[in-house]
Amino acid sequence: MRSGWRRTTMGMLLALASLVTLAAPANAASERGRPVWYLSLGDSLSVGVQSTGGVSNPTDNGYANQLYEILKSSNPKLQLKQLGCPVTETTVTMLRGKNSTCRDQYHGRSQLAEAVTFLREHRGSVALVTIDIGANDIEPCGSPEGIDEACVKKAFMDVAANLPPILAALRVAAGPHVPIVGMNYYNPFLAAWLLGESELAKESNETLAAFNGLLGSIYRFFRMPVADVAAAFHSADFETLVPVPLPPDGAVVDLPLNVATICALTYMCLEGNIHATTDGYAVMTQAFLEALP
Repeated sequence: MRSGWRRTTMGMLLALASLVTLAAPANAASERGRPVWYLSLGDSLSVGVQSTGGVSNPTDNGYANQLYEILKSSNPKLQLKQLGCPVTETTVTMLRGKNSTCRDQYHGRSQLAEAVTFLREHRGSVALVTIDIGANDIEPCGSPEGIDEACVKKAFMDVAANLPPILAALRVAAGPHVPIVGMNYYNPFLAAWLLGESELAKESNETLAAFNGLLGSIYRFFRMPVADVAAAFHSADFETLVPVPLPPDGAVVDLPLNVATICALTYMCLEGNIHATTDGYAVMTQAFLEALP
């Protein structure tokens, strides 16, 4: 499977490489009151979705909001524009718009089209673009019953086919000098460990590591840095054990560091909700800060 998606990815990248060179040089933003923009794109994580009473809703606690507040402290003119879709945005829906739950938000078009329009209209005034996309392509492939390999294969193919034209379009619209920073993903399915499914937790980690590798190879081709959220969440560390009190009685058990981190920084262990807590988004924010050029 991996050799297949590698061939698909490289074919798409080589075909699109020439598009990047079409971008005109970006102009510096005016120093006299003209706002400077941080554009945030992506799925539910990009708009800070959290669990509130068991219901998932966008919040102001996400990594984009936290990153904006940090960057604004040294650039008071900075403004945040969030175009991310809070519900089930995939690389397919971001690129094409069809079947996107946020279609109306984008005036009947796609998130990508909306982003390209924004970047063109604010050419020379955009300081940063961040993007996280792909989680919803592969998230449906895991369940307590196991991992659907056919679903995983399709997710790899979809991302390999759709992420390159998304990034190429953003680069052309933004210009060659605007930082565009991508993101890889933590593994919420590590929570299967708590159900006694240690092998499923490990298998899901192998799948996500390969998926993050695919994301990283595409971002690197476009010379876009990647916030290493997987590393920030200690995703690969099954060896380090940490004591964790578990509900309902607070009994302390030793959990692998990656499992304990998922329980501490997401709602997955208690509610089965994959989204990050405010502290989890803070860890993601730090990963973006470390990735900024």
